[in-house]
Amino acid sequence: MQSVFSQTFFHGTKADLKLGELVTTGMNSNYGQRKQAEYVYLTATLDAAIWGAELAYGEERQRIYLVEPMGQVEDDPDLTDKKFPGNPTLSYRSKHPFKVVGEITIWQGHAPEQVKAMKHGLAKLSEQGIEG
Repeated sequence: MQSVFSQTFFHGTKADLKLGELVTTGMNSNYGQRKQAEYVYLTATLDAAIWGAELAYGEERQRIYLVEPMGQVEDDPDLTDKKFPGNPTLSYRSKHPFKVVGEITIWQGHAPEQVKAMKHGLAKLSEQGIEG
C-alpha cells in the first residue's frame, strides 16, 4: 500500500524563488567557482539546508525552501563519499528539477563564528584546488 506521506526536502539558498517555480540545472552554482551546475541539490535535514543558505554566494537574504523533486534523486557524493560516509546529512542531488512548494520563514542560523570557521575551511580547500 502506498503511503500518503512523502519525504520532506529542503533547499537552502539566497535566491528569491516563488511558489511553483522550478529549480533546474544550468544555473551558476551558489558555491565554489560558481560553474554552471550539472545538478540541483536538496537535503532532508533543516540543518544542512541552513548551511546551504548561509554559505551561498551573494549578499541577498538567506532562504530555505520546501521542495518537491520532479524526478529521481541520488546521494550527493561530494558530501556522502568524501565528508560524511553513510549520508547522515541526508544530502541529495538530481539532474531533474524540483518545485518550490513552500518556504521556511522561521529558523535559526549557526553562530557567526561557526559560519566564519566553515567559510575559512572551504576557502582553504579551494586554495588546494578542492571544491567544498
